[in-house]
Amino acid sequence: MATKAYVLIETAVGKTRDVMHSLGGVSGMDAVDAVTGPYDIIAVITASDLNAVGEIVTEKVHTIGGVNRTVTCLSVSVG
Repeated sequence: MATKAYVLIETAVGKTRDVMHSLGGVSGMDAVDAVTGPYDIIAVITASDLNAVGEIVTEKVHTIGGVNRTVTCLSVSVG
């Protein structure tokens, strides 16, 4: 079963568009949306397992210029 995560991203001032463009090219990225509120972008990742999600976040998302901070929220089944 695939693992799904929501990544809440805070960007540097004026960098949201650039970060969104870079995130669009990341493998495993299902959606990238600019949002209002305390975060600038919410991205949705689907990967094979938790370790794969962690690799995408640490090796792909965190290395994008303009990304200041992230919070990763794993999707869980409650039914």
